[in-house]
Amino acid sequence: AAMLRELRRRWRSYKYRFVPWLALNLRRQRRTLRYVPESSQDKIIADEDVFETLLKTFKALFINDFSRQADILALLPEVKCQYLELLTVEQKWSEVNSYSHRGQQVFSPEEVLFNTLGFTVSRDRSSLVSAGTGVFVTRGFVPKGTVVSMYPGTVYRKHEPIFFQSLGNPFIFRCIDGVLIDGNDKGLSRSVYRSCSRRDQLGPFQMSDESWLTATLQNPLAVGQYVNNCSHEKAANVCYQEFDVPGHFPVELKQYLPNIVYSHDIESHLRCVVLVTLRDIKQGEELFSNYYTVVS
Repeated sequence: AAMLRELRRRWRSYKYRFVPWLALNLRRQRRTLRYVPESSQDKIIADEDVFETLLKTFKALFINDFSRQADILALLPEVKCQYLELLTVEQKWSEVNSYSHRGQQVFSPEEVLFNTLGFTVSRDRSSLVSAGTGVFVTRGFVPKGTVVSMYPGTVYRKHEPIFFQSLGNPFIFRCIDGVLIDGNDKGLSRSVYRSCSRRDQLGPFQMSDESWLTATLQNPLAVGQYVNNCSHEKAANVCYQEFDVPGHFPVELKQYLPNIVYSHDIESHLRCVVLVTLRDIKQGEELFSNYYTVVS
């Protein structure tokens, strides 16, 4: 009886690993398809600009959370020295503004984002009737051509099993080359992401961010799956742009990447999708994308 219970437990934990490829999607929902005339038209801004924005934001988050990074820094002495220099600058700034009387002042991730990029974004009830949750610029100003959020989730290559995860799932994003990103934070999709994330952890080094599955985000940009489709009344003000994380991306900052690959044995760059602003966006505005066409 005990052996049977153990087998059942293992099956519940790993059954999605053995699901054969049956179909990409059960339903042709508006969130699942996206067409671009040419791959080159998917680049609203240069990949280098996307990289620099993510690097700048993640470094600020890392420094803000510096006291919890001891295990990582112990294995990276050279990196530790670099961050100590940056932290010293941050501490001096805090002292000037009387934010901290002892030790390091810790800000919320949203405050770090505002101090770094000049804006914050968050989920709230959409201004569209019956649209459910949407994403708003809650503070600051976002210039045209800015990375304003990321699309989190598990990354599936062609012919990898996603059939059961796709059932009734409106959060599957299809890339130009057929790669799929499952941004659902509930049910089976949630379990798959957590399983893959913990599978890839290397000692103290987390290769991805799990916090987007919760109400408390470690990476405040990871809300892109809740951006609603545009309408006749609400024109698109952001667009999707695919970005492959380069191999030289700092290992200590991967803990803020809200994406993980389903198959760990595949040697390739991690696919991410960011949302880039098509115009200036002011505080209080909701973000709207176009699920079908990146460039109009």
